[in-house]
Amino acid sequence: MKPQDIVFLAVFLLLIIKRDVELVTVLGLLSLFFSMPLFYSWIFFTAERLVWYAAAFFLLSIIQQLFFYRKK
Repeated sequence: MKPQDIVFLAVFLLLIIKRDVELVTVLGLLSLFFSMPLFYSWIFFTAERLVWYAAAFFLLSIIQQLFFYRKK
């Protein structure tokens, strides 16, 4: 497990506890944004990881919206 994975897991767990859908979505978009120059520079391993992190953030955002933000 690389240091970037450990940081991702720590941030991911904090976001699960915080339940802030907007912050999770912004972090997913930032992960995609930062992966673009890495793909352009042919640094595929890190760029691919950032895309996977973005997918995890978006999935968490969808789950939080489904279960924690129901209309009353």
